[in-house]
Amino acid sequence: MDTVGKGASVREQVGETEWQVRKDLAALYRLVALFGWDDLIFTHITAKVPGTEHFLINPYGMMFDEITASSLVKIDLDGRKVMDSEYDINPAGFTIHSCIHAARKDAMCVLHTHSINGVAVSAQKGGLLPLSQFAFIALRSLSYHDYEGLALNPEEQPRLVRDLGSNNYLILRNHGLLTVGQTMAEAFQAMHRLEAACMVQVRAQAGGELTYIPPEILARAAVESPADRAHKAALAWPGLLRRLDRRNPGYAD
Repeated sequence: MDTVGKGASVREQVGETEWQVRKDLAALYRLVALFGWDDLIFTHITAKVPGTEHFLINPYGMMFDEITASSLVKIDLDGRKVMDSEYDINPAGFTIHSCIHAARKDAMCVLHTHSINGVAVSAQKGGLLPLSQFAFIALRSLSYHDYEGLALNPEEQPRLVRDLGSNNYLILRNHGLLTVGQTMAEAFQAMHRLEAACMVQVRAQAGGELTYIPPEILARAAVESPADRAHKAALAWPGLLRRLDRRNPGYAD
């Protein structure tokens, strides 16, 4: 573990690039809480520190709406702290994240939730149905992973990587949702879309006969290009930060 500068603030110990990642990741944690997708202190969002094999993760025991840039814990792919921190992490929570970061170099951010709507759809045999424009976009880059119990077994990791493949959306059956992005903004935008698709589905199923998007229309859907995803996410992200600044400031501390 790097203890150089012990006693100094986290801000004093890291460079500008890592500090910006820390601020964005702390903001993402608070946005997940703001949108009601959090599960107390459980689930995780991780981000890679550019130019390294190190990652940032939430301090175990801290609520998502309390997390700050300084409180995030820096770890390696084995979940070991590589920078002195007063906080511990939940090693079991990194089982899913570590293998995806290792396999997908474009997965700079991995966002996993246990939202009520997401878990509800993950428990449905048909999975995500073509009922909305949200689903129309997500379905072209969506995978499924069968439930294997609590994510504690490293032997599950190759199957997680295989099932996600090159997609950006993953439904963990009987468990929850997962998205990846090259930035925190991209991972959030993808999760917002997937969560909305699940919410629409659950509500529509309670309201009567369903109208599905026709197969010939679904066939027109194209996987978003990396440039398109990045552009849309970059447009929305500053507004999300302004909303957060109004409702729950302090994430950049």
